[in-house]
Amino acid sequence: MYETLRFDESGDLATITLLRSRINVKQIRELERVCDHLEDVSKAKVLVLRGHSEGIDFVDFDPREAMDIHGFNKWEKLVNRFENLDKVTVALVDGPCVGGGFQLMLVCDQRICVPSASFQLNEVRQGFLPGMATFRLAKYIGLGHAKRIVMTGAVIGAEEANRLGLIDQIDTDLDAALARTIQSFGPMHTVAFTLARRLLNESYGTQSEDALGNFLAAQHRAISQTAFLDTLRAEHKKK
Repeated sequence: MYETLRFDESGDLATITLLRSRINVKQIRELERVCDHLEDVSKAKVLVLRGHSEGIDFVDFDPREAMDIHGFNKWEKLVNRFENLDKVTVALVDGPCVGGGFQLMLVCDQRICVPSASFQLNEVRQGFLPGMATFRLAKYIGLGHAKRIVMTGAVIGAEEANRLGLIDQIDTDLDAALARTIQSFGPMHTVAFTLARRLLNESYGTQSEDALGNFLAAQHRAISQTAFLDTLRAEHKKK
């Protein structure tokens, strides 16, 4: 079905494995098709994004033609879809993670890499911008570190990425680390999980009065779900 990636799904687990070293238009279209499936059909509770990516394939850009922002807009919409999937998302990075690969990793809920992995946003050095990483990155690691990474194109090793909070775990055995990570989430109550993620993502840009309203609306939805009602019943049985 796909040329630039492999998609596997079994039970609660879905996996996207990137097969191309650089992101091209075909890969973006195939990732969009996978998102269609994940949003509309898939019953998986966990999505794993694994592999590595060294940024954009510039072969798709013709320097003789006027530059068009449309392709960048499509890319940002795709990244936003990944960020808001109703699944726990885990990135497993096994090599260089540059540009667009970095951006996809950044929107995952958990990020795990091998010791030899490296991370870079090199777009400014190439004369353009690293997408909405300019919006997201400082939330994870602070403005000073984000400025250094974005504006200098510094290559960040796995240990430094872990210290900064870009990476949650470093492990030579990514599959074992993935199993531990999935187990750490315990029962996966999808609605509560995605609502909590949304409120956290909005927390830096929402006034407290608006945040309270957003929280109460989200909480009302959460406590109306079967998961919370099951918790209440279980607690009552203990008494």
